[in-house]
Amino acid sequence: MLPEPVLLRAQAELLDWHGRGMSAMEMSHRSEDFGAIVDKAERDLRTLLAIPDGYRVLFLQGGALAQNAAIPLNLLREGGVADYIDSGHWAQKSIAEARKYGTVNVAGSSAAEGYTSVPAVSSWRRSPGASYLHITSNETIAGVEWFDFPDTGSTPLVADASSHLLSRPLDVARFGLIYAGAQKNIGPAGLTLVIVREDLLGHARTACPSVLDYTVQAGAGSMFNTPPTFGIYLAGLTFEWLLEGGGLAAIERLNTAKAAALYNEIDRSGFYRNPVARSDRSRMNVPFFLSDPRLDADFLAGARERGLVQLKGHRAVGGMRASIYNAMPLAGVTELVDWMREFERRHG
Repeated sequence: MLPEPVLLRAQAELLDWHGRGMSAMEMSHRSEDFGAIVDKAERDLRTLLAIPDGYRVLFLQGGALAQNAAIPLNLLREGGVADYIDSGHWAQKSIAEARKYGTVNVAGSSAAEGYTSVPAVSSWRRSPGASYLHITSNETIAGVEWFDFPDTGSTPLVADASSHLLSRPLDVARFGLIYAGAQKNIGPAGLTLVIVREDLLGHARTACPSVLDYTVQAGAGSMFNTPPTFGIYLAGLTFEWLLEGGGLAAIERLNTAKAAALYNEIDRSGFYRNPVARSDRSRMNVPFFLSDPRLDADFLAGARERGLVQLKGHRAVGGMRASIYNAMPLAGVTELVDWMREFERRHG
C-alpha cells in the first residue's frame, strides 16, 4: 500500500512535472531536472535515517534477490568465508545465492523452532575473520522481526531490511551495508536501495558484473545505467510524506499501535493463533491461523466482501497474513479486527 497523499501528488504531476510539460518518468536520467529529484530524495533519506558521513546511498534495480548475488561479489574475498544467519525463507534465499560465489557458514538458525523466533545469539557459531555477517531483519512469511542487532565487532553487519526499512528508526552506523527492495514502505517494485559504508567499496571481484559493482555505481551516482526513474521519484515523494508526518519516530508509534491492535485480537481467544515468540513478532507482517483451517476460505471470502484483500497466507505456510506497512492506516487494522470478531461469533 502506498500513501494516498503520495499517489495524489504523483497523479497531479503525472503529465506535467513542475511546469516542464512532461512526467518525471519521461525525463532523461541525466537531465538537470531529474538530477534534482535524485539529490532531494537522497537528502531526505539521509535525514530520515540519520545516515552518517562515510556511507553511500545507491538507487539500484533487481530487488533484494539481485543484491543476494551482488553482496558476495563485492564483499566476500577470494578464499574467504561469509557468515549468514538463517531466520526463515528469505534468509535461505540469500544463503543459497551466496554459496554460488564462495564459502558460506550458517552461523545460526531458528529452523529447529520452525522459524518462530530470531536465532539466539548465544547459539551462533561465527567464523573467525569472516568477510561479513548477513541477517534478514524481517521475515515476511514467518512474521519474525529483529529489534536488537548483534555487535559484530570488526566484521561488517549486512542486513536485508526490505520489509521494515523506514518503519522505525535504525542506527545505520551499526551496519556495513543495508539493502532493501522498495516495494514495502518506500515505493513501487523495481527500485532497490543500498546503503553501504565507504570502506567496503573497491573490493569487488574481477568477475563481478559492472552493474552490480558498488564502486562503479557509487562513482556514477547510481547512473551507470538508466535507473528506475519513476520509482526514485515516487520514493522521493514517500520520503517527503514521512518527514512531513514527523519522521520515523512518528511512523513507529503508528506501526506499534497497529500491530498491537491486531496481536491483541489474535491473543484474546483460542480461535486465532500466531506462533511467533512475542518478543520477535513483526510489526509489518502478521501471520495468523484459524483453529479450524477448513474455515480459511470462508474467512477470506468474507474479508473480500468488506474490502479487506490480500490476506491469504503464503503458500509455504497457509493461513492468513496481514501486511500492515507504513501506509496502512489504523482504520484498516480496526476493520480487520472487527471482521475477526464477527467471524469468531459465527464459527467459534
